Amino acid sequence: MVSLISISQSQPHFRNSQFKQSIPQAVSSSFTPGDLNLKSTMVLANLRASFGAREVIKMPMKVVAAAAVEASTSTTEAEKQKKRYPGEQKGFVEEMRFVAMKLHTKEQAREGEKVAEGPEEQSPAKWEPTIDGYLKFLVDSKLVFQTLELIVEKAAVPYYAEFRNTGLERLQALERDLEWFKEQGHGIPEPSTPGRTYASYLEELSEKDPQAFICHFYNIYFAHSAGGRMIGKMVAEKILDKKQLELYKWDGDLSQLLQNVRDKLNKVAQTWTREEKNHCLEETEKSFKYSGGILRLIFT
Repeated sequence: MVSLISISQSQPHFRNSQFKQSIPQAVSSSFTPGDLNLKSTMVLANLRASFGAREVIKMPMKVVAAAAVEASTSTTEAEKQKKRYPGEQKGFVEEMRFVAMKLHTKEQAREGEKVAEGPEEQSPAKWEPTIDGYLKFLVDSKLVFQTLELIVEKAAVPYYAEFRNTGLERLQALERDLEWFKEQGHGIPEPSTPGRTYASYLEELSEKDPQAFICHFYNIYFAHSAGGRMIGKMVAEKILDKKQLELYKWDGDLSQLLQNVRDKLNKVAQTWTREEKNHCLEETEKSFKYSGGILRLIFT
C-alpha cells in the first residue's frame, strides 16, 4: 500500500476503498500501513532494480503491497530466529555451551538455572569422596572414553574422523592412573551399570543419530576439561594426598586443543539444517543425566 503511495505521490489513494479491496486478505488482516512503511524504500529500490522505474509505476497495487509484506515477513522471521538461538552468531559450539550452562546449578556455574537434587550437582568443595567410589568412577569413565575413541576411529559417519587424535583423548591417561592405584594395593573393579549403559547408548547413537552423538561428544570432553579438573583437584586434596592424576593432564596447550575441536565442531554443524541443530541441543539433558550417573559413583 505505502509503496504505491510513494510512487503515485497521491495520499488520497490510500483511503480509497477500491484500493483496499485490491489488497490480498493476508495483507490487510496481518499488516498495517505502518508495517509496510518500514519496508517501502527497500521494496521500491528492489523493484526498480529488477523492472525499471517506468514498469514499477504500471504495476498493480497488490503486487507492490505483496512485495512489501514479503520483505517485512522475511525480516520478522530472521529476527525471531536470532532471539531463539542464543550464541548462534559465534558458532554452534556456543549454542551448545549456552544450553549446557543452563543445566548447571548456581553452585556449579553463574549461568546455572537448575536446582540441585543430588550431591553431584553441588559444588565439588562440599563433596565427600571415597577411594572405592572414585575407582568406580575412573573405571566407568575409562569405558566411556574408550567407546568415544573407538567410535571416531571407526567413523560410521564420515565426519567423525575429524575428531581423531585431537589431544583430548583420555583412555591412555586413565589406564596409567588405574595401574597406579593397583600398585598402591587397591583392587580395580569391573565397569558398573552407569558406565556400561552410557557406553551402549553412545554406540547406538553413533550409528543412528549423529547429531545427538555429537552433543554427547562435546559435553563429555569439554565438561571434563572444565568442571572435571575441579573435581580432580578436590579429590586429590581430600583422599589422594594432593596427587594429580594423569586424567587431568594434557600434552600441549589445553586451550588450543579445545579451540581446535571447537572449530571442527562448528565446521561440521555448518552442514546441518536448523532442525538438526535443534535436535542436537535437545540431547544435552540426556548427556547430563548419563554423566551424572557416573559422577554419583564417587560417593559410593
